[in-house]
Amino acid sequence: MELICCENEKFVSCKSVYDPVFIDDERVLHNLLRTQHHYVIKTSYFKDVQTELKVWMRDEVARWMIDVCEEERCESDVFPLSMNIMDRFLSLVKIFPSQLQLLGSVCIFLASKLRQSKSIHADSLIRYSDYSFTKDQVEGWELLVLTHLGWDLASVTPNDFLNLLLGRLPTCSKSKTKLKTIKRHAQIFITICATDFRFSMLPPSLIAAACIAAAMLGLTRLKSQAITKELIVQMCKMVSIDLNELLDLCEKLEDLVSRDSQEQKCSKK
Repeated sequence: MELICCENEKFVSCKSVYDPVFIDDERVLHNLLRTQHHYVIKTSYFKDVQTELKVWMRDEVARWMIDVCEEERCESDVFPLSMNIMDRFLSLVKIFPSQLQLLGSVCIFLASKLRQSKSIHADSLIRYSDYSFTKDQVEGWELLVLTHLGWDLASVTPNDFLNLLLGRLPTCSKSKTKLKTIKRHAQIFITICATDFRFSMLPPSLIAAACIAAAMLGLTRLKSQAITKELIVQMCKMVSIDLNELLDLCEKLEDLVSRDSQEQKCSKK
């Protein structure tokens, strides 16, 4: 009798379930708050390291990376993590503009390995790039990124705070439907934030709180705004954030969302 291990061609994505043991444990939130700063770039790498790159180049590659993630139906965590990996690498290693798309592809490749049950194929990334690089280059740059980041890719991202913060807000935790709606909108805002370089130097907890606040304010009826603002105050206390700083970031986020929607309308025309 032969022992043959056959791979199943029909892959079914496996997702982790909501685990109250982790969500309700205060140590998880405190550990994330303590370690998050290790994965945030401290200064703009365009000033000292990346002398040949411009901010608009990062913006363009980021939008291309979003299209790739949407086309591949990636988990919501993949794109924010891939941008964090790319920013951390760019803060350390100087590259040429012609290498930026390759780097973006490798960062998606690595992020999908960490945050999905099944990673994106290198061949797919090459196809999306219109065959502007080879599989050997993807594998070579994969090792290059891993080496310079010390194989530490499990960054803390804003998505990591969503369940922890929403689960601690009394109104949201009681209604699963409301919880899912706010979380879905907050994830969209987090994705938009990841495309803008200004947000790359902010703590993930601040971005997560601002995105949740923006989602809650956008979905809240006028009569319930006082309750919503009280929940935002509670959230600020959870992550030790100044309320005015959070509201200021919400305004920047709204401007970014408005600008993004206008650019999408122009591109369709």
